[in-house]
Amino acid sequence: MNMARALRHLVTPSWTVRRVFDDAALLAVEQAIAATERIHGGEIRFAIEGNLSPAELWSGVTPRQRAVQVFAHLGVWDTAANNGVLIYLSWADRDVEIVADRGYNDRVSAQQWTDICASMERRFAARQPLQAVLAGIAAVGKLIAEHYPAVDRNELPDHPVML
Repeated sequence: MNMARALRHLVTPSWTVRRVFDDAALLAVEQAIAATERIHGGEIRFAIEGNLSPAELWSGVTPRQRAVQVFAHLGVWDTAANNGVLIYLSWADRDVEIVADRGYNDRVSAQQWTDICASMERRFAARQPLQAVLAGIAAVGKLIAEHYPAVDRNELPDHPVML
């Protein structure tokens, strides 16, 4: 177990996320998701997790592994065209992970998703968390629009999830 990481998680209570992502910020995120989904046929979910449990830290769960778990738990995979995308933020790790359903496998490279994550992480480092999330949603939406034209359906909720 990485002791520095464990300490970060232990001293970062979940409520600190709510100070940054208050009701107004969460509404802005929901509206951004809804707006971008009008230009493409994909589905975007956004989830924020303040910290991991001691058991998860002890077992060495990485942000990527946790993002995959959240992807499954939220049912982001449950779309007709297999084109759901989860943007996952591990607050204590200051890490952004994007998990995309299999409909993107031959369309979007892992590097394209990684570039969006890196851009978001730079904004987080510059203390612009809401701007980071909104820019990330816009970038994901633009990428989805290249591969899935707009359709009039909303298969997954647009509201962000606080874990």
